[in-house]
Amino acid sequence: MATELLFRDDAYLKECSATVMALNERGGIILDRTVFYATGGGQPGDTGTLIGPDGREVPIATTVYGEDKSEIIHVPAEGAALPAIGDAVTVRLDWDKRFARMRIHTALHLLTTTLPYPVTGGSIGDGEGRLDFDIPDAGLDKEALTDDLNARIGQNAEVTFRWITDAELEANPGLVKTMSVKPPMGTGRVRLVEIAGLDLQPCGGTHVCNTSEIGTVLITAIEKKGKQNRRVRIALS
Repeated sequence: MATELLFRDDAYLKECSATVMALNERGGIILDRTVFYATGGGQPGDTGTLIGPDGREVPIATTVYGEDKSEIIHVPAEGAALPAIGDAVTVRLDWDKRFARMRIHTALHLLTTTLPYPVTGGSIGDGEGRLDFDIPDAGLDKEALTDDLNARIGQNAEVTFRWITDAELEANPGLVKTMSVKPPMGTGRVRLVEIAGLDLQPCGGTHVCNTSEIGTVLITAIEKKGKQNRRVRIALS
């Protein structure tokens, strides 16, 4: 049973109405539509609240994909009372947490232009994140990288989205910067995120609409994780 993914078309939706379609054997709640992003691509699943027809709130601890990847499971906090199948609910995001993740996610895309090397891993946190790069030579300078990254953020570049087919992506492998996380393929089309004049890569995550919304960031650490692997951490400042 497919869940309509409203966040893919508008990452700024803070809530929506939905219907409870099913409850799985672990108590996960499946809705017909949602604004909650499910864990994937280094970005954690959203948290928030489902509000039932009687006003009762069900806190959601995280959000994950079901086995077939077409449905999203809203995982309630331990001990929470579950809604009934068929209930009409209001789906409300923890917006401050989501927006911080959107800002960091877009900043990490820009970091791949500051450091144009293959990406071997990464994660997005609440106001901070990191990418691992396959860099053959050390000697990275935190202050210089921070200045370069903030200069790119300061271009106030528009962030837009478009779709291409799986075949088009396979014909343009240079679009894929990540070595460990594969683009979300398998449905016949792939979503591209473009930062005007700066970056273009496949991504299913949530982003701000303009780099001006990121604010300033800091390179907080550069860690050696192997002979050719450097972990670069950033944070909103």
